Amino acid sequence: MTNKENKHTIWSSDINLEDWKDFLQEEYPDSSEDEYYELAAELNSEYLEDERMNLNINVPDEIICIADLGRWNGRSSGYKIMKTKNIADCLYSDCDYVDWYCDEYGDFRCDASHHDGTNYLLYRMWKPTASEGRRERLLDLIYEGKATKADIAAVTVRLGDYIGKVYGWTFKGRKVQIAA
Repeated sequence: MTNKENKHTIWSSDINLEDWKDFLQEEYPDSSEDEYYELAAELNSEYLEDERMNLNINVPDEIICIADLGRWNGRSSGYKIMKTKNIADCLYSDCDYVDWYCDEYGDFRCDASHHDGTNYLLYRMWKPTASEGRRERLLDLIYEGKATKADIAAVTVRLGDYIGKVYGWTFKGRKVQIAA
């Protein structure tokens, strides 16, 4: 899990009505509290579309999502090869609560809660130089729940540097070289 104080939020489904109250009262003075919440949620969803446009960034290799899944029968690890090289394609979820962000080390993450628990997702890009054998070995380790940070870093790279370039964020650790 991430130190929440050092995260850079991209988008969150969490609606703090106090953040929206002044704007909503000015625009919709006769609305109820429930209507304000619905309006804020609708506007917030539109902002997600804006973030997808902001992060319409193609990277050199496919993106892999590494997951720590909260399920009805406990936690398990897994992965999904995203079959995309575009960061915006990661900004989709069917969970009840979603928070996409970059942590202080430039890892692009998502905390996604649903009726059975919370999924903690880490999005990384394959290193273009990583062989198929090394990639398969990492996938096996993830599936077995034995992958370490070092295992992941050996064949993938963080996406935060691409995202940080859009928002002006910098991160700790070794920076990924991005072609101009």
